Amino acid sequence: MPVVLSQQRDCVNLRFANTRPEIQMDTDSPALIGRRNTLRVVREASPGLYLDGGNQVEILLPGRYIPPHTVPGNMLDVFVYLDSEDRLVATTETPRAMVGEFAYLKVISIANGIGAFLDWGLAKDLLLPFSEQATPVRRGQWVPVGIFLDPASKRIVATTRLSRHLSRTAPTYAEGQPVNLLITAKSPLGYNAIVENVHSGLLYHTDLATPLVLGQKLQGFVRKLRADGKIDLSLDAAGYKRVTPATEQILRALQANHGRLAFDDASSPQAIRDKFGVSKNVFKQALGALYKKRRIRFLNPGIELTDKPPAPAG
Repeated sequence: MPVVLSQQRDCVNLRFANTRPEIQMDTDSPALIGRRNTLRVVREASPGLYLDGGNQVEILLPGRYIPPHTVPGNMLDVFVYLDSEDRLVATTETPRAMVGEFAYLKVISIANGIGAFLDWGLAKDLLLPFSEQATPVRRGQWVPVGIFLDPASKRIVATTRLSRHLSRTAPTYAEGQPVNLLITAKSPLGYNAIVENVHSGLLYHTDLATPLVLGQKLQGFVRKLRADGKIDLSLDAAGYKRVTPATEQILRALQANHGRLAFDDASSPQAIRDKFGVSKNVFKQALGALYKKRRIRFLNPGIELTDKPPAPAG
């Protein structure tokens, strides 16, 4: 059963294939920039708390982010980044994406000569330099980006040049294997997706019951590995592996509804997807399997268990 996580604009919590998120800035601190770190509170000061960044480097956690009752010696899970003056700072907030992750973020402003700024959930917006824009972006637009540490500027930046951060090695997934997907673009054939934050894949229009949403995260399945290194995807498990779970789910739904359901092979693809999380084709195969085993009968419309349980008393 495909698990559609949501249409929420959010990140895929995985690592880039060709970058190292553990790149350090020009500092003696071993703390990972652009990632979450567990750091010890060293001391209190008027700006906030100072955390042990290692190698005698202290990192400020501003007062507005301090959890209640925190005292020196406590360990805190924080995100470490650079403030507007390029100083190491920490926050207990979680950005919508971190270094080494892909995300779908909103452009909130454009700065001449610099680039676009994206809302990634922190007080300091995320820079998408003009040089990292595959095509120019505009204010209010949602864009798929990768997050990385720019080796030249030593800052956390975004890029829409996604292919640079996807693996060029041949994928080794097994056909039918479940994979995490991030939908990044629509094409004449279907929807482009980032597979497990590593490879590029495609969901064909002909295999989808309803349109997808750019930025959507969901679970899919490997349908076929192509010679060009790309992956054909499906929202349903391959072969009979997808039918058996569907038959079990239909039986559970029937049993929970006193042996009857207002669904059959004439139901709409969207209604089937919303109720059972499978395509209409898989649903029809599951109904056929149940009918051959004489577990159900068709009511036209609807279906009914042949061994229908009695209605509850009262």
